[in-house]
Amino acid sequence: MTINILSALNNWFWSEKIWLPPNTTWADRVSTPENQLPNFMDLWTYPFALAVVFNIIRYGIMNPQVYGPIAERYGIKNIKPKSVVPNPVLEALFKKHNKKIPEAEITRAARQLTWSERKVERWLRARGAMNRINTYTKFLECAWQLTYYTLAFIFGLYILSDKIWLHDITYCWKGYPHYKLDNDVWLYYMISLGFYWGTTATHFLETRRKDFYQMLGHHLITIALMVFSFTCNFSRIGSLTLVVHDIADIPLQLSKLFIYLKWKKCCDITFTLFALLWMVTRCGYFPVNIVGSTLLYAHTVVPMHPVYYIFNLLLSALAVLHFYWAYFIIRIIVNTARKGVVEDDRSSSDGEVVEEDQDDGVLKKES
Repeated sequence: MTINILSALNNWFWSEKIWLPPNTTWADRVSTPENQLPNFMDLWTYPFALAVVFNIIRYGIMNPQVYGPIAERYGIKNIKPKSVVPNPVLEALFKKHNKKIPEAEITRAARQLTWSERKVERWLRARGAMNRINTYTKFLECAWQLTYYTLAFIFGLYILSDKIWLHDITYCWKGYPHYKLDNDVWLYYMISLGFYWGTTATHFLETRRKDFYQMLGHHLITIALMVFSFTCNFSRIGSLTLVVHDIADIPLQLSKLFIYLKWKKCCDITFTLFALLWMVTRCGYFPVNIVGSTLLYAHTVVPMHPVYYIFNLLLSALAVLHFYWAYFIIRIIVNTARKGVVEDDRSSSDGEVVEEDQDDGVLKKES
C-alpha cells in the first residue's frame, strides 16, 4: 500500500504535463552524448560531493592555514567568551526571552536563586555573549566568501564570454528545449550548486543573525532556481543569473573585511562600489533584462507549461529579496552619512564580547 502511494506521488510530481512542454515526453529528454541534454541525476551526485569538498577546503585548509594567520597578522584575535556556570533557572529564562527579558522576570529569578538582580543580569549578559560571533569568525566567513565569489565570477564570465546569449538574451529561449548543455556551463552549475548546498548546511551551524531566515530563503530559492532551470534545460538564463549575482558579492565581502581590519577609507570605497553594483545588477539588470525576458519574451517562443510559471515565480521572489536588501543598503548609506562609519546593519546584533571586571561566580573558572 505504501509503495503504491509513493509511486502515485512520484508519478504526480514528475508529471509530463507539469514539467515538459506540450507533446513532449521524458523519453525525449533522455541525455545522450549526441544531444547533450541535462541529466537530472547529476543534480543529486556531483553538487553534494562538491559541497563536502568545499567545506573541507574551507574549514580544514583555508581557515586554519590562510585566513586565520592573516587575521592574526593584522591583530584580529580569536577571543572566545567564557562559559557561564550552568544554571537551569536562568537558562530557561534566557531561552524564553533571549535578549528582551522583562525586569519583573529578572527580579523573580533573583529571589528564587537568592541572588542580586545585578548578578542575574551579569549571568544573562555572559550567556548572550556565548551566542555572539566574534570579529575573528566574521573575518574567516567573509574571506571564504570573497575567495569563492571572486573565482566563481571570473570562471562564469570566462565561460560565457563566447556564448551568444550573453550578448543577446533572446537566445536563452530560441531553440528551446533542444539546445545542448555545454560542458563548461554544466561545470558552472555543479560548482555553484555545490557551494550553495555547502553554505546552506553550515548556515544552521553558525550563530544566527538578524537576517537568518532571509538568507536561508535566499539560499533555498537559489538552489530551487538552479534545480528547476537545469532539469528543464533553462540553463542559459540560469547561467546569466548566476554570473549577475556573483559580481556584487565581491566588493561586499571586501568592505566587510575592511570593517574588521578598521581600514575606513578602503571600506568606504569598496562599499560604494558594492552599492553601485548591487543597484545596477540586482535591482537593474536582473529584474529588467532577466526577469523581464522570462515574463515578456519567453512565452512568445517557449510553449507554455506549469514549470515555466513556477520558474517565473522563483525569479520574481529572488528579485523581491534584492529590493528588500537594497532597503538595508540604503539604510547603511544614510547611517554612514550621519555617523561617518560604515556598519553592517544586517549584523548589528552580533556585538563583541564585553568582559566584566568581576564575575561573582557567574563565569566558569578555567583550569
